[in-house]
Amino acid sequence: MTTGTEAYYARRAREYDTVYDKPERQADLARLRTTVQQALAARRVCEVAAGTGYWTAAYADGAASVVATDVNAEVLDVARTRRRWPPTVRFEVADAFALDGLDGVEASVAGAPDAAFAAFLWSHIDLNEIDGFLAGLARVVPAGSLVLLVDNLYVEGSNHPITRTDDAGNTYQQRTLTDGSPWEVRKNFPTEREMHVRLERIGDHVETSWHGYFWWATVRTIGSGD
Repeated sequence: MTTGTEAYYARRAREYDTVYDKPERQADLARLRTTVQQALAARRVCEVAAGTGYWTAAYADGAASVVATDVNAEVLDVARTRRRWPPTVRFEVADAFALDGLDGVEASVAGAPDAAFAAFLWSHIDLNEIDGFLAGLARVVPAGSLVLLVDNLYVEGSNHPITRTDDAGNTYQQRTLTDGSPWEVRKNFPTEREMHVRLERIGDHVETSWHGYFWWATVRTIGSGD
């Protein structure tokens, strides 16, 4: 499985974080950073689709350890030079849809991870593949572990407009990078009910919260990680 955005984000690596500069989103971003910090404090975190490390930087100092992964080496190169990282943080190239094959996760986080985190990935996944992705994410951590997900809400005028909907219900946006190249990007905006239904397939104690421009959700896994 792929999101179809891999090449887009590889090309966008050096301008990746400009989306976080939008003035209208600053208050919500501050609240979301606090939520992420609190949720992942003292945890051994496996972060999926870490990108340039923007969110890794938000919680890494308070986490017990972090292995931050992304399919694109280009964005991880940016992440590694973002700041001086604690020795408990490690970056690895890995496929978000094949985390079972990520070598050395246990060793690299000094024990089995007890939390999985994915920021702004759900919205790029094909609707028919989300359940498979969530099941794979849950297998990375033991039963009873925390899975934390965050992503965008659609806000007219702040988000790129939806330009197309396919037969499966996936929605798409047209975007242009600073080099002038045009890209069509899948960007889905789930309902709160949809999220509960999907997350209850991998765990219990599901919590979701909608805040202006962003949502976050947590679930405790009921499966067992290998």
